[in-house]
Amino acid sequence: MAQIDVTPPNLPVAPAEYSQRYQDQLNNVLRLYFNQLSNPSSMGGSALNLNTNTLPTQANLANLRSGDVYRDTATNTLKIKP
Repeated sequence: MAQIDVTPPNLPVAPAEYSQRYQDQLNNVLRLYFNQLSNPSSMGGSALNLNTNTLPTQANLANLRSGDVYRDTATNTLKIKP
């Protein structure tokens, strides 16, 4: 399973006294951050560097989880286990 790399948000600086606007901003920043953690988006392929020789092959298919990537040696392509 891939690691999720989500940068922590910059939280707004709190005012000296209670402010509804500040609380709303803080809640919004935290909501967006937790949404990122809960729903990771697709990874950019331009920054992905794989050594295909270290990936499992179709011979390991029985031991892989659904969604794991493996290399089909017959066609030399990457596939995802259903």
